[in-house]
Amino acid sequence: MLQPRIPVNPLPTGHTIPLPKPTPVADIELTAPAPVPVAPARTSVQLTPGSALALVAGGGAVVLVLGAVLVSMLLAVAITGASVAVIAVVLRLLVRDLQKGR
Repeated sequence: MLQPRIPVNPLPTGHTIPLPKPTPVADIELTAPAPVPVAPARTSVQLTPGSALALVAGGGAVVLVLGAVLVSMLLAVAITGASVAVIAVVLRLLVRDLQKGR
């Protein structure tokens, strides 16, 4: 059932594609590759105490801002969920009152 079916051509066209002839090994020239340019040596980054302190302060600021954004998003989701729950309870009470005929 799941075996592939290969179609068979009942009438061959008669056209043949000639095979490419390989190049004789004697005709190939061996050349050396071009030399690769050497990149200049990079200097290492030197941190002074002031720049290290600025780097740490910047990283701390990023963490605080990212944390505040994530906490505010979590708070927004929690408030939305609580308000939807309150609306569901109120609607359920209203539907029950309408069914009792008040």
